Amino acid sequence: PFMCLVVSGGHSHILMVRDYGAYTLLGCTQDDAAGEAFDKAARVLDLPYPGGPRLDKLANEGDENALRLPKPHTEGKYDFSLSGLKTAFINAVHTMSQRGETLPKADLAASFRKAVVDMLVEKTMLAAQDTGVQTLALAGGVSANSLLRARMRNECEKRGLKLYMPALSLCGDNAAMIGSAAYYRLLKGEIADLSLNAKPSLPLV
Repeated sequence: PFMCLVVSGGHSHILMVRDYGAYTLLGCTQDDAAGEAFDKAARVLDLPYPGGPRLDKLANEGDENALRLPKPHTEGKYDFSLSGLKTAFINAVHTMSQRGETLPKADLAASFRKAVVDMLVEKTMLAAQDTGVQTLALAGGVSANSLLRARMRNECEKRGLKLYMPALSLCGDNAAMIGSAAYYRLLKGEIADLSLNAKPSLPLV
């Protein structure tokens, strides 16, 4: 078994993976997903859509300690909560704007990115420690985030854990993800007839 952090516009999950299609949910977001939070923060900074990659690029030019943001509490040990973080960020930006201040967009982007990545990495490493897994994987569109990739790599190296990350070219490729999932289902003989319909709100696990 290995552990997977799935982060995208719709998902922020920590999963224990026993086999293809066989998952146990350890933790998940209680509100906004990571990709959604990044896009909303980018919109407040007037960055064009898709905002997540643009916020990530801008953040590389800023001071990640410029804006102090709250550290949300969750009841679930491995769960995430990004709504309050996003709201605190938006309120800080609006307050600066109302005062007529020039927005230090790079610093704001860096501060928000750090707060989100801190939460994702800390919860994942806690789950890895508690379960004793030796292998981690990163998946979903937000797995392209440069700070998340760097932090996950560093933390895994410190703990002697193996880390697998998708190539940047595949991080946002939904067709590749679905095709891969379908391939392993097919190998198991898990097929459906043509009456099967799409369910956009179907839970991951």
